[in-house]
Amino acid sequence: MEVLSSRVLLRSRDPERARAFYRDVLGLAVYREFPGGTVFFLGSGFLEVSGRSDDPPTAAVQLWLQVRDLRATAAELAAHVVREPRREPWGLDEAWIADPDGVRIALVEIPPEHPIRRDVRE
Repeated sequence: MEVLSSRVLLRSRDPERARAFYRDVLGLAVYREFPGGTVFFLGSGFLEVSGRSDDPPTAAVQLWLQVRDLRATAAELAAHVVREPRREPWGLDEAWIADPDGVRIALVEIPPEHPIRRDVRE
């Protein structure tokens, strides 16, 4: 299988409110819009907010967003923080926020000493 593109699909109970959250609160740039949906740039991927679902959000789908300054980002998004920033056992600094439907979003800062930042090629 050859994957040419990918995106996370989000079906919200209130699509307009969800689009406003990702656009206005998180400040994600719009990649494209179409009747009934918006696709946002999400780092090197995409987030599509389209359609509608009355199903409760599931903990099985979460977003992971790397940020430059975790504490400043958490302070900026204080009204949406569900878990304050802290160092995780795996060495990343993380805080958690939730969108209007309760979808969890991990905000992650990678410390300078973390192995992800090292070039392990020989």
